[in-house]
Amino acid sequence: MQKSYYLGGGKTGMARRLSLDEPSLTLTCSPAQKQTERCHPTETRPLTVREYARIQTFPDDWEFLGSMSHQYKQIGNAVPVNLSHAIGRSLVGLLNNITEHEANNQKFTNPRNGA
Repeated sequence: MQKSYYLGGGKTGMARRLSLDEPSLTLTCSPAQKQTERCHPTETRPLTVREYARIQTFPDDWEFLGSMSHQYKQIGNAVPVNLSHAIGRSLVGLLNNITEHEANNQKFTNPRNGA
C-alpha cells in the first residue's frame, strides 16, 4: 500500500483509512477496487460487511443475503437507515401540518349556490 495507505478522503489510492472523528467516506458497492477501498480506522484491513452495515446505520440483527459482493452492493446502494427515518418523520410532520392548516382554513360552501 505504501504512501497511498495514509491518504485522506477524496484522494485516489489503494486504501483510504476511515477516521474515528469524522463522517465516513461514501460507501461504494465494490469496496475492493483500487479507487474505492475503505480501510478500518485502527487496523490494517478492509471493512467487513457488518462494519459497512453499521456505517449505514443498519441494526446489528439485519440480515443481508447473497454472496459477499452482493451484500456489499446492497449496503452500498442503501440510503442510511437513520437518514431515511429522519426524512420520513419530517415528511409526516409536514403532511400533518398541511392537513391541519387546510382543516383550519377550509371554507364551508352551500353546494346549491356555491356560497
